[in-house]
Amino acid sequence: MRYVIALDQGTTSSRAIIFDETGKPVASAQREFKQHYPQPGWVEHDPDEIWRTQRDVAREALRSSGLKAEDMVACGIANQRETTVVWDRQTGQAIHRAIVWQDRRTAPMCAELKEVGAESLVKERTGLVLDPYFSGTKVAWILDQIPGARRRAELGELAFGTVDTWLVWHLSQSKVHVTDATNASRTLLFNIHSGDWDPELLALLRVPRAMLPDVFPSSHAFGMVAPAILGAPIPITGVAGDQQAALFGQGCHTAGMAKNTYGTGCFMLMHTGDKVVPSKHGLLATAAAQIGRAVDARDVDRQYALEGSVFIGGAVVQWLRDEMKFFESSADIERLASDVLDNGGVYIVPAFTGLGAPHWDPHARGAIVGLTRGSSRAHIARAALESIAYQSADVLDAMQKDAGEKLSELRVDGGAAANDLLMQFQADILGVPVVRPKVLETTALGAAYLAGLYTDVWKSREEIAAQWQMERRFEPHMARADADELLARWHEAVSRSLHWSAA
Repeated sequence: MRYVIALDQGTTSSRAIIFDETGKPVASAQREFKQHYPQPGWVEHDPDEIWRTQRDVAREALRSSGLKAEDMVACGIANQRETTVVWDRQTGQAIHRAIVWQDRRTAPMCAELKEVGAESLVKERTGLVLDPYFSGTKVAWILDQIPGARRRAELGELAFGTVDTWLVWHLSQSKVHVTDATNASRTLLFNIHSGDWDPELLALLRVPRAMLPDVFPSSHAFGMVAPAILGAPIPITGVAGDQQAALFGQGCHTAGMAKNTYGTGCFMLMHTGDKVVPSKHGLLATAAAQIGRAVDARDVDRQYALEGSVFIGGAVVQWLRDEMKFFESSADIERLASDVLDNGGVYIVPAFTGLGAPHWDPHARGAIVGLTRGSSRAHIARAALESIAYQSADVLDAMQKDAGEKLSELRVDGGAAANDLLMQFQADILGVPVVRPKVLETTALGAAYLAGLYTDVWKSREEIAAQWQMERRFEPHMARADADELLARWHEAVSRSLHWSAA
């Protein structure tokens, strides 16, 4: 039996899972880490804590499996994508905390760029919108705020990376500064058509080329885990942003297939084949996982996807747990929400850090509407769960309009996909079957598949797709008129949260 270790570095926790060649998880470990909120709308992580927790869970997974590093054929990495780290190449020390993808501090910079007419150029080259979500303005902010940083970056003394780049740098003990096309495509700096950093976009955002990593296909030889880290060298041969990794792990390898991941946020991706599909409905065109052995990225058969990004998905459940003290464990929300038959007219819009697709309003803020004297904790818990499904429904509606076709089913994964109440409500609101796989950790699985493809653990995408197995299928039961009425009330609630912090 051959094994692949996957490092799944997420927004609130670091996880490591060891998979065998059948795609079955054999051991795992996970640790949460601290979230920093220095100002309203700002979200930061300690880059060193990200690295330490990821290293430690990898060691823990190996110990619990009874396997050794020598038994690992490859290492794959999936990561929270737009989160930005800038560090000193000599010391390996970050010059600022990591600015997380949810962070809104660069909203004024994005507004200025829109005012000078830059958005059309950005959208045409990158498939993205001008929003604080992405890495480019975060890098520019760090270079502006840290004295001397821009000059040092121009001299090549500083390195920029998303979390995958930061991890590979440390795993290789500072030998490798790399990323893959999926992560690069989330920076506002990468031309998804040419497959390279774009000089005009670098100039627009004033980001020096010297600080950027080399870009490779997602299944590629990125470097080696140094022997001192896990006990033996392991080739790093798969890297992808978490959502593209999940799309790959779900076996969505052909145009028209789609998945939704329910994590801290919710991320729905539809594969569009080898074509970039520009969105007219507030979605993003982005790189899907790239397969290739070519050293030259231009030789790769490029794959693309449409994406809708919901900033607050499972995080609304964490808010009820940690700040509101509604329950001790996130899993308890299903029991509490099931105490009532419906939401009692209560709607939660969890715009804690603005709204993503299809609204793209960094100034939206959270709201609870429809409260009466009879509203209970159970109604609020149910409204929180339903808000995840409503946001996903808005994204799917936009996706079907852009793609020009109706989805036949939606594959789901991520922690909240284990919630039967949420999955059934999601199917009811969408009017589309929701299909849950046996392996919910498809982000880590996708990273493992990409790494194993390069090292011949798996021979083809077709072999990988054949390993996918369904655990449960949720068929829609709600009358369409009832679903439409609920969605209409949801949209009224959303309208009350828009532009709040800019008022």
